[in-house]
Amino acid sequence: MYKTSLDIDQIRNDFPILHRKVNGQPLVYLDNAATSQTPLPVIDAIGDYYKHTNANIHRGVHALSQEATDQYEAARQKIQQHFNAAHAHEIILTSGTTHAINLVANGFASLLNQGDELIVSALEHHANIVPWQMLCERTGATLKVIPMTDAGILDMNAFSQLVNTRTKVVFVNHVSNALGIINPIEHIIEKAHAVGAAVLIDGAQATPHLVPDLQKLNADFYTTSAHKICGPTGIGMLYGKEKWLRKLPPYQGGGEMIDQVTFEKTTYADLPHKFEAGTPNIAGGVGFGAAIDYMNRIGFDAIAAHENDLLQHATEKLKQIEGLRIYGDVQNKVAVISFNVEGLHPYDIGTLLDKMGIAVRTGHHCCQPIMDFYQIPGTVRASFAFYNTHEELERFVTGVEKAVSMLR
Repeated sequence: MYKTSLDIDQIRNDFPILHRKVNGQPLVYLDNAATSQTPLPVIDAIGDYYKHTNANIHRGVHALSQEATDQYEAARQKIQQHFNAAHAHEIILTSGTTHAINLVANGFASLLNQGDELIVSALEHHANIVPWQMLCERTGATLKVIPMTDAGILDMNAFSQLVNTRTKVVFVNHVSNALGIINPIEHIIEKAHAVGAAVLIDGAQATPHLVPDLQKLNADFYTTSAHKICGPTGIGMLYGKEKWLRKLPPYQGGGEMIDQVTFEKTTYADLPHKFEAGTPNIAGGVGFGAAIDYMNRIGFDAIAAHENDLLQHATEKLKQIEGLRIYGDVQNKVAVISFNVEGLHPYDIGTLLDKMGIAVRTGHHCCQPIMDFYQIPGTVRASFAFYNTHEELERFVTGVEKAVSMLR
């Protein structure tokens, strides 16, 4: 059996919630694709901010305001360095991935004309579909879809036929939240740029498992949420190339995003503040920075190796259960297993697993088009993180076997 380089016992001590019981059973938390758990160093960083620094930022001349500003902007710089963005002002702090996508989609309303085309993939979360549909309704642009195969892989031949000089924006996820498949975004970015189209990558499901190099990747926009990578909820980031962020108009108006305001005319602040109206989630930003530090101390290579081992072993064991089908059963994926058992509803399996203290996600995972493609109501989704253990994996597989036997 694979021996991890991680000190799992020490890591798990950083997550008090992993030691609690649910329905009288030790918790096995396998809903990490929905939200990861938050370690003590991040919780402590947030608490320390409120205990010792709490003040509004960028405006005050007093010591607390300056300290809070320094902490918040230090977090922005950590995020920039982690993802290798060219400039800190290319990192816009948002409430999360959904906010970031809406910011970009809203901005393109002033850049599109009737007859322009947008391209989305069939594997998207609703947050990377609905804002663009709304944009098409406002502008008269047309939405095109990259189809998927039965294996859950995007059809790149079809994409090559879709992309053309009318294409203005292409938006796809780096990793499918429903299936765990890693998409060929480098190829998509190259093809889109060849016709002058901008590209937005939804990285919410990728960043817990790998570190995209934004300058090397060359996407025009990249988004993620802190709560997927051991940070707090309510904070995320939008990376945008400076040239694009200067083209887009502000998303919201108010304090912080202005330069000068008169009743005759308002001028806007420079990047990144142009897109950060109002008092931000300061403590969340501090927590985001602490989460980046925490994940890097553990090391993403070690994280990937451990999670891949859990994925391979869980896949092998689940395949031995009669009638069980894994959706997106391909090599190039992260530690997500989405499955059904013939004749059984995913909700029923998930409910029984919960009675055993095992937390998984059931339903369409905000990806109804994928479920419609497979003609299913949803799936059971188990998503692993670096703090999960082989013992938890065994309890999960045994739990699925028990649930199946109870329901048949």
